[in-house]
Order: sequence, then C-alpha cells, then structure tokens
Amino acid sequence: MASRLLKVAAVAVAAIVACVLFAAAPAGATPPNIPSASTALTRLNSLTVAAESHASTYDRDLFPHWITVSGACNTREQVLKRDGTGVVVNSSCAATSGSWYSPYDGATWTAAADVDIDHMVPLAEAWASGAWAWTTTQRQTYANDLGGPELWAVTDNVNQSKGDKDPAEWQPSLSSFRCTYARAWVQVKYYYNLTVDSTEKSALNTMLGTC
Repeated sequence: MASRLLKVAAVAVAAIVACVLFAAAPAGATPPNIPSASTALTRLNSLTVAAESHASTYDRDLFPHWITVSGACNTREQVLKRDGTGVVVNSSCAATSGSWYSPYDGATWTAAADVDIDHMVPLAEAWASGAWAWTTTQRQTYANDLGGPELWAVTDNVNQSKGDKDPAEWQPSLSSFRCTYARAWVQVKYYYNLTVDSTEKSALNTMLGTC
C-alpha cells in the first residue's frame, strides 16, 4: 500500500512539474537537437579555425531552398507550423492564422507575413566557411534542414538586420536568448563540419559563458 501511494505521489509531482515547465515556456516550439552548453563548448573547440574564403563567389541560388517537404507544404510552411501556436493552414499549406514567438527579440506576431525563416548560420556564412566545396544537393539539404537547429521563425526585420552576419557582428537583442543562439550556431557548424574564424569563436565563447 505504501509503495502504491509513493508511486501515485511521484506521478502527481511529475505532472505538476510538467505543467509548470509548460506554463513557463514561450509559445511555439524550439528547433530540435540543440546541445547543452558544455557539449556546445566541446564542439566549438573541435572546429577548425580558419579565415573565411570564396565569399566573392557566393550566390544564394546555389542553395535551393523552400523545397516541397510533404504534400503541398514547403520548408518555410513546415517551420511556420512547427514553431507557431494554433496555426491553421489552407489547402495550399499557407498559414491563414496562428501566432509566432520570435526568440531573437521576444516579439509575438499573428500574421505569417511578419515572420521570416532564418537560417541560424546564414547561407553566405556557410558558403565562406566551407560550403563552397559542397555539391548542390548538399547545399539544398543544408538550406532545408528540419532535423537540427538551423531554421527559426523570427521577426522579419530582425532577420533582415542579421543578414549574413556571424556572432562577432550580430547577436539577438534579447540577451537571455544568446546562450541558446550560441549553442544552436555551434551545432550547425559542427554537424556540417564548417570552419569558424577567430573573432567568431571568441564571440561564441563569450555567449556560451552566459549559459
């Protein structure tokens, strides 16, 4: 009897904790496979430090993106559904309603047109860090990667402000998100075996220090 009561109590506590965590979390989902700060630091230190190259030959069209993923849904539409709350789509998979929380600046939007899908490590940054040597198929996979923390639904003008900048040049205005941002950035570079330059690595170390 005592054992059963303990089990019931444990389940109740777990349910309460889950509710509290859910209530504390911002609306929307988080892209998958973001490593812990300690793992991110280890992975950052394993990356090759090198100056960027081939920047002058970058062309966005070399990264085919927003390909069809499932049915009528392309990659952008999939991210809007994944990261939004109460998202409703039409027969073409275009979001007609919902809300999106932008972790870069803490803003919430109710129109999909106000939301951009940001590549955590921008396409031009990836190109100059090693993607110049990839095949088009590899670049397409990168530009549409739903399996890692590469794609984020964020405020459109914030994404445009970020542009192709690395963390030494641009960081989210919401300082509490910089730890997560650094962890996600490192994971993308690590997974795709991209290089980092020295100022970028220094900025990432500082950001991971806020975790």
